[in-house]
Amino acid sequence: MLTPRPWILAEQTLPGVRASKYEVAVLPWGATEAHNHHLPYGTDIVEAARLAADSARRAWKRGARVAVLPAVPFGVNTTQLDIPFTLNMNPSTQLALLADLTAALAGQGVRKLVIFNGHGGNDFKALIRELQPRTPMFLSTLNWWQVVDARAHFTDQGDHAGELETSVMQHLVPEFVRPLADAGDGRANPWAIAALREGWAWAPRPWTKVTADTGIGDPHAATPAKGEAFCEAVCDRVAGFLVELANTPLDALITAPGAP
Repeated sequence: MLTPRPWILAEQTLPGVRASKYEVAVLPWGATEAHNHHLPYGTDIVEAARLAADSARRAWKRGARVAVLPAVPFGVNTTQLDIPFTLNMNPSTQLALLADLTAALAGQGVRKLVIFNGHGGNDFKALIRELQPRTPMFLSTLNWWQVVDARAHFTDQGDHAGELETSVMQHLVPEFVRPLADAGDGRANPWAIAALREGWAWAPRPWTKVTADTGIGDPHAATPAKGEAFCEAVCDRVAGFLVELANTPLDALITAPGAP
């Protein structure tokens, strides 16, 4: 019989939750969408949930009382709606869901929330800016793939079902990853306009105009060992953040000690 993990809310009973006195709630947030031809639609959910759980495990061992909430499986996919079974959640819906969850948690005495984002189409900064004045909770967010510099781990820097994500999935759930021979090359078509190609201007565009196989980045150099090394680095760094967040009083979070 597996021993319930006290940092995973879904595995706890009421007495366990009451005894744990959680300081921080962590909300994994993914998406349901195609990931080239070799990774599953639930890739972003798996990555967010698994890495949030391992980060919390490490933080718990260091004394931080952290609760990982069930993962939200739907993300912003407004540019991929012509791809079968892409499940979209608009930013306004995300805001409503986040507002409901923070209201519930704040009413129960939880004062710190981390959104552990696993999908590039999700952007929680604007949502937090709108919601923060309406809640006593301290709200924060991170994109797990940006926690550690990926250039030290991967040759290809594509950001969707490329070498990074494929390596991570090979490490976390190899049974869900099809042979790389099945994968497309993840080639992305560039914008016609220079400012958009260079990244200092931004606009959305239909995903099927960007890539033929839904991937961006060549996955063929991926290995489970690369994924393991990257996950270790990410989870260790996030754990440090969770420990600091749990141990810092709410009224002392904003300004570093000794600052004027």
